[in-house]
Amino acid sequence: MSVFTELSVADVGQWLENYSLGTLRTLTGIAEGVQNSNFFLDTSGGQYVLTIFEQLPEEQLPFFLGLLAHLSARGIPCPAPIVDRQGSLSRRLGDKPAVIVSRLRGHSLVAPTTVHCAAIGRLLARLHRAAADFPAPLAHARDTVWCAATAAQLVEHLPAADAEILAAEIVFQQRKRPDDLPRGVIHADLFRDNVLFDGQSISGVLDFYFAGVDDLLFDLAVTVNDWCADVSGELDMPRCRALLAAYQAERPLQPAESAAWLTMLRAAALRFWLSRLQDHYLPRQGDLVVKRDPDAYRRLLQKHIAVSGNGQRLWPQPNDAWSLAATDNEFSFRARQ
Repeated sequence: MSVFTELSVADVGQWLENYSLGTLRTLTGIAEGVQNSNFFLDTSGGQYVLTIFEQLPEEQLPFFLGLLAHLSARGIPCPAPIVDRQGSLSRRLGDKPAVIVSRLRGHSLVAPTTVHCAAIGRLLARLHRAAADFPAPLAHARDTVWCAATAAQLVEHLPAADAEILAAEIVFQQRKRPDDLPRGVIHADLFRDNVLFDGQSISGVLDFYFAGVDDLLFDLAVTVNDWCADVSGELDMPRCRALLAAYQAERPLQPAESAAWLTMLRAAALRFWLSRLQDHYLPRQGDLVVKRDPDAYRRLLQKHIAVSGNGQRLWPQPNDAWSLAATDNEFSFRARQ
C-alpha cells in the first residue's frame, strides 16, 4: 500500500464530487505494502480508503471488485467497494483507475500468537469456501510461469550463490509442483499487514489485488510462511500447528495436498523472494515506497529446501486423528492406529 502517485487535496476534493460521500476533510498516504497507492480518505460522510491502481490492467478491475462484493455478501470481513453517482464501482483519477472502499476498524499485528494464527487458519478456509462459487474467475498472476520469467530478468543482478539457488528452485518447481491439487480463487497475499484484528477477532481482510485461481494449498503456504516463520527462517511449531489445525477443521486437506506441502512451502517462499528481489533491483519510483528485505525469503526458502532434503518433520499434527509419516523425503498423512 505504498504511495507511488502523489495526490493533491484539491484534486481529490473535486474528484470526490462524483460520489455521495460528503466533502473531503483529510487525505493521508498509507506507507505499507508494495503494489498500489493507498490513502485514508476522511470525508464529512465517513471514513474510507482510496486506492490508485498502479499496475493492474483496468479490464481486470471488475474481477477484483466483484470478488470483494461476493465475499462480503458471504460474511468475509473485506472492504466493500463504494459506487459513484453513476453506479460504477471504479472511476479514473487523473490517468489511473481508482476505487473507494469502506474503511474497516482494527489494526494489523507484528507478533501474532497461536490464538491469532488459529483465527487466520479458520478465516482462510472460509474464504476458500466462500469464493468457490464466484462466477468470474481470473488466473493468479504470480504463478510458476511468472516466477520463471521474473527470475530470468533478475539473474544478472544477483550474486552467484543466489543465482544458483534461484535457478535450481525454478527447475524444481517446474518439475515437482503437482498439477492436480484442489484449485479455486485464492487471496495470494494474506500477510500480517493485510489482516486487521479487533482484540483477538479478525475485523478486516485487505488487499485482494493479487487474488486469482491457483492451488488452495499455495494460499495456505503463503499464509504459514508469513504468520508462522521467525527471522531465521524457522517455522514456529505452536503457531503453525494452530493455523493448520484451524484450517483443516473448516476444509480438510486431501492426501495429495499433504504430500505436496513442502513443495508448496518452497513455491510460496520463491514467489515472495522473487517479488522482493524485483522491488530491490528493478524498483518503481514512489513517494512512500516500502521495500521488504529479500533475504528474509531467501533464508526461508533455504530452510524449506534443507528440510526437504533431510526428511525432517516440518508439518505439525493438525489434530489427534492424524500423524505425519516421512518416507523417501516425501511427507504424507496416515491415520493413527
